[in-house]
Amino acid sequence: MSSDALAVQPGPPAGWLEAFAERAAQMSGWEVAAVLLAVAYLLLAVRQNRLCWVAAFISTALYTLLFWQVQLMMQSALNVYYMVMAVYGWWHWRHGGQNRADGTGARLPIKRWSGRRHLLVLGLIAACALISGALLDANTRAAWPYLDSVVTWGAVVTTWMVARKVLENWAYWMVINSLAIFLFIDRGMVLTAGLHASYLIISVFGWTSWYRDYRKHDRVH
Repeated sequence: MSSDALAVQPGPPAGWLEAFAERAAQMSGWEVAAVLLAVAYLLLAVRQNRLCWVAAFISTALYTLLFWQVQLMMQSALNVYYMVMAVYGWWHWRHGGQNRADGTGARLPIKRWSGRRHLLVLGLIAACALISGALLDANTRAAWPYLDSVVTWGAVVTTWMVARKVLENWAYWMVINSLAIFLFIDRGMVLTAGLHASYLIISVFGWTSWYRDYRKHDRVH
């Protein structure tokens, strides 16, 4: 896979619709593949299908290289983390719901976090984003270092929440994807921006589906 094949042209849009059409014509085929696999990941995740992690692993491997090409260093590093989490998510969804007494393979149940835990997590995301944003701003040519950092650290936590089947992950993704849309349009990755716009819609269905399953499991137990 050559760097030329992965290259995407960054830069702010002069006229939004015209720039969108121009950049869409210049899209890398690797970005198209990464986006399709990312959509497959999310749709499978909504259905709680373990194959979502296979699609995630391949998609994030491609995105690791794509983001490096457009100087989104934190996003590139994030996708390395995604690859690791894809392996963990596959394992935990396969084994995390087993009954230890008899070894039966029950599906991993959906859980919720307390309000206090969410406040602690949000504070941690903000602190990490300020530190990494300042370091990137001072030492690299990274584009949008603070916004990139917020999206990155938010996604780190939220991916962990998906792997652990925490219901509120869908609400976190709604905020993260909203910020990411601007970031990727600015970098010329219009298909990836469109992907995150579709994520906003799919996340609503994800919340609804998981919440229904959570309530059903809660009534049974």
